[in-house]
Amino acid sequence: MKFASDHVDCCERTLAVGHFTGSAWLVSADGARVLLTHHRKLDRWLQLGGHADGDGDLAAVALREAEEESGLSGLTLEGGIFDLDRHLIPARGDEPAHWHYDVRFVVRASIEAFQVSEESHSLAWKSIAEIANDADADESMRRMACKWLALY
Repeated sequence: MKFASDHVDCCERTLAVGHFTGSAWLVSADGARVLLTHHRKLDRWLQLGGHADGDGDLAAVALREAEEESGLSGLTLEGGIFDLDRHLIPARGDEPAHWHYDVRFVVRASIEAFQVSEESHSLAWKSIAEIANDADADESMRRMACKWLALY
């Protein structure tokens, strides 16, 4: 919260030190799987999400990014904030290394036929139970998987 109070432009990607992002823990209708992106820039399997671009409604950001990155329609936002994470984004081209203050929300899909966007190498529905037990998975992905399994 201090970061937000110290930076009125905390939702703008132009804030070089870092900025807020919104992400979707996009679960299947039965809640057993999550849709992940093999992120083109970071070359890792991650949840869908992206920059706020000035929008302070990070739940709306997460929902919009999930729709744009998956091509799925009829997605529903469930509840409030599911997870918070701060992670360093490495320097790339003219963009210096910076922090993403990622606010994550549960989004549920009623259909599963996705379309891969240009932001991804690919998308895949992954077992949440398998992510929770995968030592090679991103630490924040394992944390969200364990949290999901404990709550639902």
